[in-house]
Amino acid sequence: MSTEQTDIYEENLDKMIIEVNECQEKQALHTCSKCEKYIGCELRSRYIMAVYDSMSKGQTGGFEF
Repeated sequence: MSTEQTDIYEENLDKMIIEVNECQEKQALHTCSKCEKYIGCELRSRYIMAVYDSMSKGQTGGFEF
C-alpha cells in the first residue's frame, strides 16, 4: 500500500474530526452522545466510517475491540 493511499484516509479522518467538532460547538455540546440527533445522524455515521477506513486503510475486514 502506498503512502499516498494512507494519506487519503488520514486526510478524510482529519476533515471529519473538524466537521464533528464544528457541529458539537454549534450545538453547544462536548460529545455527540448528548445530542438529540445521535441515533441516525449522518455526520456521525460518516465520521465512524472515516475512523474505520483510517484504521483499515481501505482494506475490508472486521475489527476486534
